[in-house]
This record gives sequence, C-alpha cells and structure tokens, in this order.
Amino acid sequence: MNHEKPCVSLVGGGPGAAPEYFQFEEDFVEDNIRCIPMIVRFKLDACCIKLKLREWSQLRPAEREALATMACENDWEVQRYRHYLEGLVWRRTGQTATSLAPVVDAPWTYGKEVPEIVRTRLDETGRRISFLQWNGLRVLQRFALIKLSASGHEHKNFSKALEEFNLSQTLID
Repeated sequence: MNHEKPCVSLVGGGPGAAPEYFQFEEDFVEDNIRCIPMIVRFKLDACCIKLKLREWSQLRPAEREALATMACENDWEVQRYRHYLEGLVWRRTGQTATSLAPVVDAPWTYGKEVPEIVRTRLDETGRRISFLQWNGLRVLQRFALIKLSASGHEHKNFSKALEEFNLSQTLID
C-alpha cells in the first residue's frame, strides 16, 4: 500500500526495545496495557488503521507490547507494522482491520501553530502555551496533547500531560 504522504517520523523500536509510555498512562499500562497507549495510537495513524478498544482487548499482552515497540518510521516499517497489525486483528477477532485515510498536514508536526483544539482545551484549564513551547515538545507529546484535547476523550489526563511535559507553570494571570 502506498500512501500519498510518508509516515511521520517518531521513534524506532524493535525486539527488546523499551516501549515509550507517558507517566499519565501508567495506571492502564501497568494493567496489561488495557487501553491503547499514545505510542500505539500514533503508529495507528501512521499506518492508517483504526483499532477499536474491543479489538485491542482481544490482543495478548505481548502483542500489545510488540505494537508499542515495533519501529514505524519509514515507509517500509509502516507497511510492516500495518501488515502485522492486520494479521493480529484477523487472528484475534476474525474481522478485517478498519482502514483510515492518511493523515495529511498533521497538526503535530514542527512549524505549526498550537492547534485550535489544544488552545481551546488550554483556555478551559486557564493555561496558555507559546508557539516556542509547542515546537519545543517532541512529536509524540504534541500528538498526545491533540488527542487528549478531543471531545469525547477523558480530559483528566490533559492536565497530567501538561505537568509531565513541563507546561504546568504556564497559568494565565
């Protein structure tokens, strides 16, 4: 499968690599990774697969960790990741994995302004971050703040993420 836009570079990985989890995810990561961590959600966007929580819960803990550690940086790795994930979903659920459209002009990339969705959520918490602070974050951190800002998402982790990313001192006077 050839996407119009290449995978957004994030992290490597591979057998024996330590998965990159955020501290705000620790309550569910320590419990056999019962929810889909941000590192996996990022890779799902990269390989254009929507993984439902029901499907995730049917994966074995070792398979969940493999999805967190597998490399997903270049086109070949993205395709390998997608193929592996499609096979897991089929083996565990008997269903075909759901495809997503490629992410075009991802708002978590460098050189972008703080996305409106994040600014709105910051306003609701009485905080503000500058363009320089936004671009000073790693790609996965920006991705996490965008996902944690989405409506329908549990917002308690948004403030925890701000603290973890050293953005908790940016209160509006």
